[in-house]
Amino acid sequence: MDRAQLADFLRSRRARLQPADVGLAAGARRRTPGLRREEIARLAGMSADYYVRLEQARGPHPSVQMLGALARALRLTDDERDHLYLLAGERPPVPAGRSHHVRPGLLYVLDQLTDAAATIVSDIGETLAQNGLARALLGTKEGRTGREASLIWQWFAEPDARAVYPVEDRERHSRVLVADLRATAGRRGADADVAGLIEGLLAASEEFAGLWARHEVAVRRADTKRIVHPEVGVVDVDCEVLLTPEHDQSLILLTPRAGTDAAEKLQLLRVIGDQDLARPEPRLSR
Repeated sequence: MDRAQLADFLRSRRARLQPADVGLAAGARRRTPGLRREEIARLAGMSADYYVRLEQARGPHPSVQMLGALARALRLTDDERDHLYLLAGERPPVPAGRSHHVRPGLLYVLDQLTDAAATIVSDIGETLAQNGLARALLGTKEGRTGREASLIWQWFAEPDARAVYPVEDRERHSRVLVADLRATAGRRGADADVAGLIEGLLAASEEFAGLWARHEVAVRRADTKRIVHPEVGVVDVDCEVLLTPEHDQSLILLTPRAGTDAAEKLQLLRVIGDQDLARPEPRLSR
């Protein structure tokens, strides 16, 4: 691991980004070009102190998952992502097969959607990126690894994950998740991550096992949802799912449902989220 070169590379990539590039308000005038370190840390789902130490060439060896999160936060191209991995002493992801790297263009679209909660997920439900409104509405879902990173795993194996939906909507949501996972398994069920997730869910959840036995198959493309938020209450949204050509990643858009007060509630959450991101960066010794 080349700590000095890694630190220089991170600083240079951060300096070229402007708040608008990642969907943030410009806020007060900035003393130096680029995003603040705490903003990159939040986008990557890591602590500000951890990221600062990487930029100061005194951080620990980042994991492969952390490198992927940094590549997305810094909006790196495929070549830049591979360079990041090499500087950290890791082998870049193999081009063939499923990738967790999200193209900068798709991330740009995500960041410009300030009036919609937008999330990019893998085909087994791993959250790869969220915009600010999605974090404000659903909480931060990035940064987890292994099968626990899958929203499907969380839904069936972690009871607290269901608090985001009204009780009467949960049975339907379970069926939607299982039917979509069945479609994924049909495309690439021999892959270890898909097979491992299904095997784990069959062992962990009787509900999942029962739904899996039904063999219902349906790729999730559009839906309506009611999201329960602790501050603003129930938010009625339309859900649109935009698939990449390979069907390995999806851009999920949650927009206010017509005839409800969802637009006002989402606007309030967006303001709250912008205020949180605009907090000044803490002073750290160098």
